[in-house]
Amino acid sequence: MNLVRSEILKIRTTNTWWLFGLGTLVTLALAFLVNAVNANFSLTEAPPTDGLSESQAAQIEASASELYQAANLFTSGQYFGLLFVLLLGIIVVTNEFYHQTATTTFLTTPHRSVVVAAKLATAALFGALFWLVTTVLTVPATLIFFSAKGWDAHFGDWDITRALLLNLLAYVLWGIFGVGFGVLIRSQIGATITAVVLYLVGTTAANVVFFLLQQQFGWDWISRLSVIVPSTASQLMISGTELPGNPPQWVGAVVLITYAVVTGAIGTLIMRRRDIA
Repeated sequence: MNLVRSEILKIRTTNTWWLFGLGTLVTLALAFLVNAVNANFSLTEAPPTDGLSESQAAQIEASASELYQAANLFTSGQYFGLLFVLLLGIIVVTNEFYHQTATTTFLTTPHRSVVVAAKLATAALFGALFWLVTTVLTVPATLIFFSAKGWDAHFGDWDITRALLLNLLAYVLWGIFGVGFGVLIRSQIGATITAVVLYLVGTTAANVVFFLLQQQFGWDWISRLSVIVPSTASQLMISGTELPGNPPQWVGAVVLITYAVVTGAIGTLIMRRRDIA
């Protein structure tokens, strides 16, 4: 616990937390606005399905429900929120090498596994904090928006509660990803740039590849493989209802937990054996 408090102090006494927090709030507001416009369109007008395949049309029709749109609004801002949590987890590790405090840290606490565990716990705690702040803002905003439109937000239904809880799990796990990523790439600039590029560009590129493969071979199961992409798994977890042709939400949770366990274990092993000097 002393190590965790030390890690929290390192973050709290720098500009990192409030800069990332400000970025999270700005992107949250933009995401909520976009989701609100999309919900208004989906729930007031029949979505066009001309020229689409049967599975694609079924997905669009299933998404045009109060439950799905409410869950989408309740969890607004997840996409960029997870990116900021990932970067925060990276900085928890790379700061030690950037400011050359790693040697002092490990001389003070020779048990490196305990130090890494403290960093993982701290990143997870800040991920939960980011989730709490965004959820406190999106829940009343969604309830007000749906009430003004005369729709039922289904707040309190298990589907909505599950989406919110799985969203919390996603924030926690992405903090752990960040620590593992920071261990693999010790350079703070290199790690943050690589993470941003992989998150923003890599996600889109991977989904395009799966889509093209599905179109080429005509096998529907290929498109479902996109769930192995962490950001796609995170989005799957927060869907209020299962969409036709998509895996269930628990599959996304299993994928993220697997990534967290692997990155956390690899990060711990590397940190234990790496020469700090």
